[in-house]
Amino acid sequence: MKVRELYPDVITEDTVYEFKAVLNPDHPVKWAKTLVAFANGSGGLLFVGVSNDREAFGLTLDEIDQTKNLIALVNDRHIFPHVRYSYMMRSVDNNAEMFVLAVRVRASDSVVRYREGDFNETVYVKGDGNSTPATPEDIISLSKRKFGVDNETTEIQYAEEGWSEYLSLCREFRHDASIPNLKELQNEEVVTGDGYAKSGFLMFRDGYDRLDTLICCRLWKGKDKTGIVLDSARLKGSLSSVLLGTLAFIERNTKTGWRKTTGGGREEVRSYPKEAVREAIVNAIAHRDYAIAGTQIDVDIYDDRIDIVSPGSWLLPRKYEEYPLGTIPSIRRNGIIAACLDIANLMERGGTGFQTMIEAYRGCEEKKQPGVLIYPGFLDLRLFDKLYQEDTPYQVMGDAEKVMQLLQEGPQRVKTLQSATKYKSRSQFLNDIINPLLRDGTIIRQGNPKSPASVLVLCKKNIASNSQT
Repeated sequence: MKVRELYPDVITEDTVYEFKAVLNPDHPVKWAKTLVAFANGSGGLLFVGVSNDREAFGLTLDEIDQTKNLIALVNDRHIFPHVRYSYMMRSVDNNAEMFVLAVRVRASDSVVRYREGDFNETVYVKGDGNSTPATPEDIISLSKRKFGVDNETTEIQYAEEGWSEYLSLCREFRHDASIPNLKELQNEEVVTGDGYAKSGFLMFRDGYDRLDTLICCRLWKGKDKTGIVLDSARLKGSLSSVLLGTLAFIERNTKTGWRKTTGGGREEVRSYPKEAVREAIVNAIAHRDYAIAGTQIDVDIYDDRIDIVSPGSWLLPRKYEEYPLGTIPSIRRNGIIAACLDIANLMERGGTGFQTMIEAYRGCEEKKQPGVLIYPGFLDLRLFDKLYQEDTPYQVMGDAEKVMQLLQEGPQRVKTLQSATKYKSRSQFLNDIINPLLRDGTIIRQGNPKSPASVLVLCKKNIASNSQT
């Protein structure tokens, strides 16, 4: 009998299945390394009573008892921390005298080692059908996956002048426009009691230049990547700067429209609600797996949707589709990075971020609700364009109208206004949009034109006329 007849999903040995005819008590490392490797990975099944050619001949009940005792003994004496496992048995004959023993090993929260003697320990990792000693690079990567890349104490002491971008982020999004003091950062454990920054907080520091914060943004013509790239941005630096840069890229490359209301006024309609976009990008930054080298967050804008793809496996025990809409539990892969975003009022500890996205799409048909697509090692958070193929007659807002609408909210800097448009050149933006509005008196400038602190404001007569529209 082939093992597949007992377990239809089991075809051959791979990263989660392995076969052993018997477990040799004289050389336990030959099979115990498989238990260690499974625990260091995503778990797995070791089948005992199965030959290398997948023939399930089975063991007697006495042999199974001996095998269980041997596993318990080796786990207690040689494997640290001890692996967690359970058993399954299936008969291979009609008389129920011979059985295949399946040992299900759970993934460990720690790095598991096999110990021989007092000082000889080996970490094993799972390959495709074999278990091999981990290289130093494997162990570093494994440690980061188990404990998080963001919780190590660095040798850099926190000083406000070194985190100006992060503090600006706090001023922008905190309700009282304040910045956190040292005590607050220490209470949230992003800074140690003696003032040293955790590695996750270091990723928000000015001038951060490692590629693990990279976000690649693209605007596509069409609904897939076979089209033409109309705009792109490769954003790196502190997490504060890449977050704001990504939001600005999406803002300038998505539609804002308006429609007439029954009262004769105008109602703004956005392709993507601001709060949904912000929560989606914050979620990707907080939950991506920074231990996977050579990867980045990808933001792809298509005609009908935005795909935000971040490295990292799905951490929850059930599939995304099995959770009722808006009830996805919160599991933090990077506790310090999440705490930094929480301090800036960008992330809720209660895990309500996805619920915020759902609320932003309230009233939309089911096929346009936000969703998560799960791939091996990657997650795709998808937001749909609320304006795409709608029957309601919308008019797309031009760049000048976008500028006017932002000025309705209050004084704005030129840089802020430009980020809401498709203009990459400041001089071109000034020539085409700002200067004509200044010349005809629609807007006025407050402050020295050469000062970055100067702002543009809407003339009072225009504020009045727009409010009556």
